[in-house]
Amino acid sequence: MKAALYLRVSSQEQSTDNQLPALKAYAASRGYDIVATYQESETAWRAGHQRELSRLLDDIRGGKRKYDILLVWSLDRLSRLGPLAVLTLIDTFKTYGVKVESLQEPFTSLPYGFDSVIYSFLAWVAKFESDRRSERTRAGLARARANGKTLGRPVGSKDKGKRKRTGYLMRYAG
Repeated sequence: MKAALYLRVSSQEQSTDNQLPALKAYAASRGYDIVATYQESETAWRAGHQRELSRLLDDIRGGKRKYDILLVWSLDRLSRLGPLAVLTLIDTFKTYGVKVESLQEPFTSLPYGFDSVIYSFLAWVAKFESDRRSERTRAGLARARANGKTLGRPVGSKDKGKRKRTGYLMRYAG
């Protein structure tokens, strides 16, 4: 069976070094032939910024499916936008005849149908975790402000370099 690997870390400081060997070993233990690997260092929070995920989806559309199974480290590597986003991606793969298996969620190797509820729950947990992290960050910033700490750039300071006059600033160009 032909397999593709999808690896994602959330920032440039992180590495896929933990994910790649484990996914290769999993594929070998199942007798899968790895034909493609997609790696990126992008946050899954900002939709549309996952170029490799887009390329992966393009590779299965239009009758040019190159593999039968997609292996991921965990489902939250696909998206952290919640259950709907993860289920939509999994359903898209399923529509094109590609099964998604996760190394961290062994139930994904079950036949379709059993896993839908579990996918939803785990996607919800990933979104909940992400939302809680954001809440803690906002609470920390509010506490710092309440303690008199000035956040951001000091009042009156200016950019050292000249700003580009594109996009938003073009509206105000005279």
